[in-house]
Amino acid sequence: MKVAKSRSLVKALTWRVVAVFVTFACIYALTGEAKLAGVGTVLTNGINFVLYYFHERAWNKISWGRLQK
Repeated sequence: MKVAKSRSLVKALTWRVVAVFVTFACIYALTGEAKLAGVGTVLTNGINFVLYYFHERAWNKISWGRLQK
């Protein structure tokens, strides 16, 4: 079973949208500073987006846990 790279990209994007809101809310709750929360959110989620894409691509090469229908 092959998975298109575009599928991995869309999955990564949709997950990052959720993560952006969670990250911003957490940093803002801890600091009370919107600017700091914004910078921290952009930085951490940008890095995590790239890392998640490559993580997903690596897992697509592993057959463990996949079931044939």
